[in-house]
Amino acid sequence: MSLTHHKPPPAGDAAQQAKLSPAASRFAAASSTSTGAMLAKIAMIAIVDATAVFALFTAIGREAWAIAAVLAVITLAINVVYFKRGWLPAKYLLPGTIFLLIFQVFVIGYTGYIAFTNYGSGHNSDKDDAVMALLQSNQSRVPDSPAFPVTVLDDGQELSLLVQRDGVQQVGSADQPLEPTSPEQLEGYTQLGFADLLGRQSEVTSLAVPISQDPAEGSLRTSDGRTAYQYTSNLVYDQAAGTMTDSTTSVVYRDTGVGAFTAEDGTQLMPGWSINVGFENFTRAFSDPSIRTALSSVTLWTFAFALLSVATTFFMGLFLALVFNDLRMKGRKIYRVISILPYAFPAFLGGLVWAGMLNKDFGFVNQVLFGGAQIPWLTDPWLAKFSVLWVNLWLGFPYMFLVCTGALQSIPDELAEAAKIDGAKPFQVFRLIKLPLLLVSVAPLLISSFAFNFNNFNVIYMLTEGGPRLEGAGLNVGATDILISMVYKVAFVGSQRDYGLASAFSIIIFVLVSIIAVISFKQTKALEELN
Repeated sequence: MSLTHHKPPPAGDAAQQAKLSPAASRFAAASSTSTGAMLAKIAMIAIVDATAVFALFTAIGREAWAIAAVLAVITLAINVVYFKRGWLPAKYLLPGTIFLLIFQVFVIGYTGYIAFTNYGSGHNSDKDDAVMALLQSNQSRVPDSPAFPVTVLDDGQELSLLVQRDGVQQVGSADQPLEPTSPEQLEGYTQLGFADLLGRQSEVTSLAVPISQDPAEGSLRTSDGRTAYQYTSNLVYDQAAGTMTDSTTSVVYRDTGVGAFTAEDGTQLMPGWSINVGFENFTRAFSDPSIRTALSSVTLWTFAFALLSVATTFFMGLFLALVFNDLRMKGRKIYRVISILPYAFPAFLGGLVWAGMLNKDFGFVNQVLFGGAQIPWLTDPWLAKFSVLWVNLWLGFPYMFLVCTGALQSIPDELAEAAKIDGAKPFQVFRLIKLPLLLVSVAPLLISSFAFNFNNFNVIYMLTEGGPRLEGAGLNVGATDILISMVYKVAFVGSQRDYGLASAFSIIIFVLVSIIAVISFKQTKALEELN
């Protein structure tokens, strides 16, 4: 018989395993010594490290030092936690913490950062990119420019020009200046024939290939895909003075600190660049008369919409729950199934269906229910608000019906019977006994329902798109827009998109909802004393 000597575990591990159940101890010991588990752990950590290193070099290449530092810290923490013996709680908490930082904290922090910038249409890059874009977009053909024979090439992603220049064969694209090439380097390209040139004429004529890294040398352009000419910018950039001069008009545009080259008369060259503007977006939201009027109107309607939606859906659901909870009612199960059908209907699809049914000219409601009347359900401001509340009631009452049904069935029947014996009438039983006990369990759900309707984008946008338009508003908002749909329009709808102002509005919404939630939950605690 041979005896196998086992090395005793460290004192710390032994103490930790002693606190665990026998099954947990065996699992912990096996997982800490299993070769397969260790190899799997190494493989997964290697994948994470490789991804992190790639992201780290990308961040460093773009000089995003803060992001690079955060990536380095997170990667180091992952390696330390998962290769360190013990630390079992940290192994489970770390993934959730990382995802919380990425998908919650980072998003809120980045939104806050954008709120203090002028980021938006015409201001979505840095100054160097803006200078390059201005010099490339304001070009005209150089007088007496020599004609360069060119061939248009396609590599599957973008078009390029192959040109014979100064006795050297060169190739370049819109993003890559001309550089010498060889037949071996052109193997991945396909030459466009005459039919291809005609079919892609707009792409060919809009193609501008920089001659060199110096934007002052201009670019080569072709109108027929066979001959190219040199084009140079009408603007002259003086980096030392921080000016951009239009050579055709002699107008000087200066960097005045507003994120764009500006002339003395206030004319700006676009695109500009993103800069930090401090509290300017918040100041505009509350001081600009046109924006302040729109913000005030939308905010009042947002609160009214959220409160009325919660009230109507709750009382409708409670009424149906009381009716269908009565044992004397026949076919209660069938009615309950029918009542929850709207809850299974997607909100965005429900909004689209109701938008068609409420159409002024050919909607089902006007044509069938009102005999062909042309009631402007979605184009009149007050009727549009009523329509939004009605559709949201149709979509929302089944949820409250289910909640109230469960809460009512959890209240002991003995309480109601005792109250009836004491002479209480049915309404008194409901008001003094059932409703207070019901609110104990339902009040937190009412608060969450208010927060949901405060940001109920689907119903508003799919039904009315926020319309009808508010006259005189400095923003693209309508009578039924709530704050979240207004933010969407400011950020993503229209030719001028102001991400900075939209982010400022988002921060305002975040603060409002937070304050309401804190106050509401404090008030809810008072109901717990009734239980």
